[in-house]
Amino acid sequence: MKILLTDAGYIDPAPIRAAGHDVVLFSEAEPVPAEHRDAEGLVLWGGGGPGSADVLAEMPGYLTRLRWIQTLAAGPDNVLAVGFPDSVSITSGRHFHDRTVAEHAVALALGCARSLPAAVRAADRHEWEPNLGGPHPVHDPERLTTLLDARALVWGFGAIGQTTARLLTAFGASVRGVARTAGRRAGYEVVAEADIESVLPETDLLIMVLPSTPQTAGALSRSRLALLPRRAVVINVGRGTTVDQAALEAALRAGAISGAGLDVTDPEPLPAESTLWDAPNLLLTPHAAGGRVVGAVERILANAAAVEATPSDEPLTGLEAQVTRASH
Repeated sequence: MKILLTDAGYIDPAPIRAAGHDVVLFSEAEPVPAEHRDAEGLVLWGGGGPGSADVLAEMPGYLTRLRWIQTLAAGPDNVLAVGFPDSVSITSGRHFHDRTVAEHAVALALGCARSLPAAVRAADRHEWEPNLGGPHPVHDPERLTTLLDARALVWGFGAIGQTTARLLTAFGASVRGVARTAGRRAGYEVVAEADIESVLPETDLLIMVLPSTPQTAGALSRSRLALLPRRAVVINVGRGTTVDQAALEAALRAGAISGAGLDVTDPEPLPAESTLWDAPNLLLTPHAAGGRVVGAVERILANAAAVEATPSDEPLTGLEAQVTRASH
């Protein structure tokens, strides 16, 4: 089958071609050339770069033989929003970014706990900041200084959240998850979203891994931020829309929380004139947590085989990480 493969994903086309597929590399910033619009498969990030959203929006009009889309992004939000017909099955990048995003979340948490924002700014001024060194209490009531025995709450306890929880555990943190329903997942206690306000006052480290949906918009609101103790650190590696950004900035400036690490903002890119850049005790990275796909070739091969094995007049089922549109 002919498969359009984004040239932005660092995916080696050789093993896909070796399996007998006609692989055509394309740029997501430019319309697909007319001679390759007969492709049945499409592998892409999906509206993530300059101009790519417009190109993606045009695809349903000319990729008339398309049967299957494999997104490399953890969430298929942008692809779903385009409105491909129901005859086109969509598979997500679930698990492709578990380890890398979890690693970044913990890096931001460690950076905030070890006062790296203040240390870097002091270094930029060529100043040796004496207050960052020397003796300190292990557990400062005013701010988080170590992940050892930290009370961590991971809001969004899917694959990335659970991977993050395991890394935090290795650093000695006490971890709970937050999901739609309470229970236990991957060996961790999970608090229901409806009850999150009861556990925020006893949280030292809040890590957000929520997707962007109408239900999650502003989930970490001003009132919920106010429930966190002064020593708390907030990390967001999900989507920028899930946090009341103005309220978070205000909390940092007022010292109502001790730090924050944001890999996502609203909007993105964050405008140069935004006051958030200068907020104290903030680590800000440019949506850099993922972007390194792990295990994509294996899934592409498995899903392509499933597509080939299904007659074109029958719906595709049994694909790995298949998205159920009714849930989005």
